[in-house]
Amino acid sequence: MITRRLSLTLLATSAVALMACSKEDAASGQPATAVPIDSAQAYDTVAREAKGFTAGAMMSAHTVYVLFDPQCPHCSHLWESSLPLQTKVKFVWAPVAILGPKSLPQGAALMQAANPVETMTAHEKSLLAGQGGMAASASIPADIEATIKANTALLDRLGADSVPFVVARHAGSGQVLTRAGSMDTAALSSWLGMQP
Repeated sequence: MITRRLSLTLLATSAVALMACSKEDAASGQPATAVPIDSAQAYDTVAREAKGFTAGAMMSAHTVYVLFDPQCPHCSHLWESSLPLQTKVKFVWAPVAILGPKSLPQGAALMQAANPVETMTAHEKSLLAGQGGMAASASIPADIEATIKANTALLDRLGADSVPFVVARHAGSGQVLTRAGSMDTAALSSWLGMQP
């Protein structure tokens, strides 16, 4: 009985760990601390401050913000899960750099790509295939570097310690939603309050 409980606890902990990449995974083992933005203000703050690229229905009134690290495989899974919803929803993908030295250059490359959606799709497939994602120059324009660092600081202010971090409004109620971690397409659609 005790070992079964321990096994179930470990299994539950493992399942949560599989959904998001944490700053603790890549950093010194200490989570970053920041004064969190009030959850009711999260959507408006992210809409105002997050900078990234847009994917999906550009004219949609339903905008979902995703703070992601280019080295996070869970972010890759969320990217793939979002693809079927991109006919109905506008996603803004804002790169952060918390998981290692490739994060900033790859985020910069995505921000500067002529076709960021196509580039992101190829990058995420490479990352999921264990190939490390796209090659990216270490020479980053100062304004792009400042943007990614500002996105990373925003992630801290949101009180998030893992990516992907999603900020949205529920399609039915308008309630502000925040969540760390990946979801499959059905779960993402349901969480956003979208009709199947």
